Amino acid sequence: MDDCVFCRIASKMIGSDIVEESPLAIAVRDVNPQAPVHVLIFPKEHLPSVKDLDPERCDLLTELFQLVNDIAISEGIAQTGYRLVVNSGEDGGQEVDHVHFHLLGGRFMGWPPG
Repeated sequence: MDDCVFCRIASKMIGSDIVEESPLAIAVRDVNPQAPVHVLIFPKEHLPSVKDLDPERCDLLTELFQLVNDIAISEGIAQTGYRLVVNSGEDGGQEVDHVHFHLLGGRFMGWPPG
């Protein structure tokens, strides 16, 4: 989609600080980090929300979670812990209509988060 910022990042139309990339997904540093480590991980294919991640996309889900694990290790937060957030819909705080994970770490994450 031409108007989706994540699609534009995935297609390299917009420059971004790419952390890691796989055939189906890409991970970039958040431009407004909420923790010392704040990486956005999202599919290259435009999928508006988590409700669009159907069982036929198991390969994509596997790849997304593999990126999460690999980045947690490379960023040095795998042992100390991290938070993985997926916002869905307006009330869930989703600001970009392209499914994405926020990988946050490098500090203590309080609870409740909202």
